[in-house]
This record gives sequence, C-alpha cells and structure tokens, in this order.
Amino acid sequence: MSKKQAPVTPEQVFEEYRRGVTYKQTLGKHGLVEQNRINERFYSGDQWYGVNCGDNRPLVRHNVIKRIGEFKMAIVASSPMAVQFSAEGVPNTLELRGRVEAIRQQMQAGAVDTAAITAEEEAQVVAGALTDYFATTSRRLGLDTLARQALRNAYIGGTGVLYTYWDDRVRTGLYADMSRTKPICGDIACEVLDIEHVYVGDPLIEELQQQPYILIAQRKPAAQLQRLAKRCGSGDWRSIRPDEGGEDMNAHATLLTRFWKEWNEDGTACTVKAMQVCRGAVVREPWDMGVRLYPLSAFKWEEKRCRAYGESEIPHLIPNQIAINRTVSAGVWAVMMMGMPIMLVNGDVVQQPITNDPGQVIPVYGSAEEVQNAVRYVDPPAFSAQLDANVQSLITDTMTQAGVNMTLLGDVKPTNTSAILAVREASLMPLQMVRNRYFRFLEETARIWCEFWLAMYGNRALKLQQADGVWYMPFNAEKYRDMLLSVTVDVGNGSQYSEDRSVETLDNLYKNGVITAKQYLSRLPQGYVPKLDALLQELK
Repeated sequence: MSKKQAPVTPEQVFEEYRRGVTYKQTLGKHGLVEQNRINERFYSGDQWYGVNCGDNRPLVRHNVIKRIGEFKMAIVASSPMAVQFSAEGVPNTLELRGRVEAIRQQMQAGAVDTAAITAEEEAQVVAGALTDYFATTSRRLGLDTLARQALRNAYIGGTGVLYTYWDDRVRTGLYADMSRTKPICGDIACEVLDIEHVYVGDPLIEELQQQPYILIAQRKPAAQLQRLAKRCGSGDWRSIRPDEGGEDMNAHATLLTRFWKEWNEDGTACTVKAMQVCRGAVVREPWDMGVRLYPLSAFKWEEKRCRAYGESEIPHLIPNQIAINRTVSAGVWAVMMMGMPIMLVNGDVVQQPITNDPGQVIPVYGSAEEVQNAVRYVDPPAFSAQLDANVQSLITDTMTQAGVNMTLLGDVKPTNTSAILAVREASLMPLQMVRNRYFRFLEETARIWCEFWLAMYGNRALKLQQADGVWYMPFNAEKYRDMLLSVTVDVGNGSQYSEDRSVETLDNLYKNGVITAKQYLSRLPQGYVPKLDALLQELK
C-alpha cells in the first residue's frame, strides 16, 4: 500500500519556485543567474561589456579563459567510452560468457529453445542486450553532442543537467501485431537544461536523487500551454494566461514541472511522480512516471560541500583576464601614441582643417616663431620595455595555475614520444577528478535510460547493431523489471600519442607472430583502416 501525500496545488509549486529563485540569488557576489551571464560573456569574448571606454582607444582581448576551458573540456570528453550493463547476483565466468554468446547467435538466427536457457544465462543475455542497445540509443539521441553541451554548461555555469523524458510521439518502426497494423510508438528523448531553470527542494543536499522534489521552469507561449493542457485532459486550460496578463496568447507563461518520489508504507520502494502547473492552473494532473529515479542527471565541474549546485572556475579567472586585457590594451595604446602622437595646433595661426594624415601640407603664415609654435606634438610618457614580458608572464602564470601548460597544449617538438606522453599524463592528473565526475554523470544517465526501458517498453524488440549487421531481439520489459543491474563506464585512451603507442605495440606483436592478422586488424583504433568490417569478413 503506497503512502499518499497531500495534493499539491499550483500556489504551493510557485511558492517552492520562488524559494528556489531567492536561494540562487544568494550564491556568490552576483547570484547564480547573473554570475553565469558574466561567465558566458567572458568565455565567449565579450570581455569589455559595460566598460565605457569610448571608441578612440583599442580594447584588446587576449581570451585565456576560452583557451583554458576548451582544452579542459576536450580532455574530459576526448576519451572513448562504452557503457556496460551487468546482472548482479549472477556469475560471469568465461564458460558462461561462451554459452551466452552462443545463445545470442541462435536468437539472431531465430532458432532458440527458451526451455533450455537457464536463469543465469537469460540474465546475462539481457544485460548484454542492454549494453548493445545503449549504443543504439546513444546514436539515435546524439548522446555525444548532448553530453558535450552539458559539459560546456558545467564549465560556464558550474552544473550541466541532462533531462530524459518519455515522448509518446516517437515512431519506432515496430508493430505489435504480425499484420503490421498496430504501430508501436513512444521512446525516450533527452534535452540539456540550463541550471538556471532547475530548482531542487533542498539545496544543502548534494545528491540529486536524494532531493525531496525537483522543479523545472520553462517559458512557453500561453496558447501552446493551453493546447498541452487540453491534450492532457486538464479542466483548467481556460485559466492559463500570460505572466504579464492580457489576452495575447502568444505571450509567454511560466510552466513548472515538479518531480517527487512517493514511497510505500515501509519505505522500501518508491516511484517518481510528476505534475505540470502554470500560475493558478494545473496543466497536467499528477501522473506516475513508472521509474524509480529522477529523470535528471547532473555533472558538476567543481563540487562544494553541502550544496546541490556546482561551481565554475571562470569567476576565479576573471580578475586575471581583466588584468591581461587592460595591460595589453595599455601597451597597444602606448605604441600607437609613440608612432602617432597627439598633435597640438594653434588655431589662431592655422585656419584649415587638420587630419593628421602622413604628408599633409599645412600652410602657416607669420614669423619663424609663429611657424614653429603653430604645430607641435605631445611627447608620450616613457614606455616600459618590461610591459610585454609582464604580459606574457601574467598569461603564462594564469594558464599554469589553471592547470594548463605548453606541454598539454602541444606547443612542443615531438622528438621523444614516450617522454612527452609521460609529462602529459602527469600534468593531467589534477583533471582526473573532473573526468571521474563526468563518467559518473554518464553512468547516472545510463541508469535512468534503463529505468525507462524496463518501465515503459513493455513487449517490444530491441534494435541491436553489431559488426555483422542489425537484428532485433525480443524483449519483455515487465519480466525483467526487478532485475538488479549495475552500470560501469569503460574508458579508453583518447590522445594521439596513446593511439600511436597502441598501434606500435600491435605492430610488434604481429611481427613476432604472437597475434594473427585478424586479431591485429580487429584491435586497431577506430578510423585507422577504411572499411575494416568488410576486410575482416574477407579474412574469414
């Protein structure tokens, strides 16, 4: 018997939303939302925003923030990764893996005796199928692009959020009957959310899955929200109006989506519920999502104790960036003043317009003293020869303190690959903590996807893509609903040096006769040999 909670009203949801907005305004010197706007401007290069310097002086930008950020994000997301599902409580011996592979081949051929399959074999077959299906779903949704977008949001705003939801309009190409008259529609979809639009129930809890509730704020046209409310069967759709009031239904209104977990009486199981509201109106009544995890996965660039939101490193780089820009601009202005100093003209003697163009002839009438004093240049102040050195030192120190040096950026001659690789790997060690958080973010995403597969798929086939082609495996989600699955992310080497070293090792193994040509080709990094699958087929 489930533990029922009191009904939540739109007024309560908006009060929770206001509390979340107020808390974000207390974070940092400018508040989370305004600070993220500042971070975005500095990262994109709009670093003189709001500084009234006029149009006469050159406003130089040497964007070290973007170079640091792009390098770190490239390192974090450069390594190839693969998600592996495994069934807990089931052995995974070499002998069992051989039997499972044979069963998969029989299922692919359509000749499987289900009565001869043991429970252990079935569990491993399902885990292996979900592993392959994760790769299929990743390609369909463009997970690489979504993850990199969340990574960029995390670097600029401190936290990147990926929202997974069920879209019943997705066409799968599958049918529920043999005559192909009942199409199966509906599948998961993903969207990257800005942390400014995500609000947690308790900002002192670090883990997202332990939150009492989570809110997502969106701005949509009032007419679109009315259509959504009618589609969901809400009787309040006529009450939906723009936030600013009026009758212009193209104006925007705030839509709040609230998620919370509803537990049973003994607190051993839960289900995630959701509802959508506008001001004074329910867009969609509370519904059971069927999953046991919040459908949001978050990646924090820097973690802070007792805080649900992450922190970006950009605010700590901004003072150095301002100093670099001001120093470089001062140096450029000083050089310009030395080459084109300010001209003083006696207006009583010189009557014609002065353009200061090189070679301009200025007629002056009068005595020699009047001619000498008619036009003269203002000597600029002495220019320090150490200015350039100080600028370079400031840039180098800023990048070094941020964990970026010339070796990491590749500004070295690759004369000794092993030595460069050793120095590079040692320099990347401080960034390993960020990478670990990124891989944990991908693991959490995989768990959420698996929850949707087991809760929403019902009886449908899984599209599996392998080296020998694409096939569809029968899958009954309800049967495996309570299966305990663990998720791990296998990470490979992503640098060019590591790939070259791997190929060099394979070359030596092949030359010494340790491996065959097929084993050699199948282990080459992706992209080294065109049409590798066809070549491996020819070697069979």
